[in-house]
Amino acid sequence: MEEETWELRLYIAGQTPKSVTALANLKKHCEEHLKGRYQLEVIDLLKNPQLAEGDQILAIPTLVRKVPKPIRKIIGDLSNEEKVLVGLDVRSLVTK
Repeated sequence: MEEETWELRLYIAGQTPKSVTALANLKKHCEEHLKGRYQLEVIDLLKNPQLAEGDQILAIPTLVRKVPKPIRKIIGDLSNEEKVLVGLDVRSLVTK
């Protein structure tokens, strides 16, 4: 279970400051806490707006954790590391 690969999707809208910040913050958090155990897919809704429907995206940027289940979502620029770790339920890995 601990070796499970986390599947994450970050929904953004172009290269806005919030989108760029969210991606940078997410990469930093993942490298620090999930290094080698995550896959990140970035979906630009300006290029593929139809993809928002599948994960019911209502605001951007939004991070969706697909695996491990259950699906979790975090909205915002992901600058609050504590909120991101709690939202993704990564804290349990950090305390091990």
